[in-house]
Amino acid sequence: MIRDSGRFQLGKIFSTAEEVLPFINQLSGIVIVDIKLPGMNGSSLVAHITHSNKDVQCIICSMYDDDEFIFSALKNGALGYLLKDSTGDQILEALEGLKNGGSPMSPYIARRVTASFQQPKEKKLTELLSEREQEVLHHLSQGLIYKEIGEKLFISHETVKQHIKHIYQKLHVQNKIEALNKLRSS
Repeated sequence: MIRDSGRFQLGKIFSTAEEVLPFINQLSGIVIVDIKLPGMNGSSLVAHITHSNKDVQCIICSMYDDDEFIFSALKNGALGYLLKDSTGDQILEALEGLKNGGSPMSPYIARRVTASFQQPKEKKLTELLSEREQEVLHHLSQGLIYKEIGEKLFISHETVKQHIKHIYQKLHVQNKIEALNKLRSS
């Protein structure tokens, strides 16, 4: 569709993010990235591309429409986010918009982004996290490792990892330091 449009040249197509990495400095123009790729995810690929090559604009085209994927991709440098149910014309218009300085998004994605700015002030940690997640975060703040937390709470190491994953998602953080900073600032 892109090639046949006559409006854009179609470059190389890669199956995985890892295939792209050796070519990052050779990329130019617009790179269309899917979020769910085998191996490294699309959001991480966007971060690599935008960090290494300022001549490239990345746009996501994915079937995934949840906040975690959307905001991770945008934070990592994606300039637009389209859903795969977009029509060919919508995709071509989005590429034109990106080329002309816009940040095209599927209407549903734009609504999610807009809604994130209209949400009331951040909820307290006690409202965001379950009681167990609060316990895990408390033990994490005391410097305990996952195994020690599990022993204190009588849960497995893997369950602790799942709780921490959920904590990161709910707090919109990427790591322990950011989570603990949110805990301190609340």
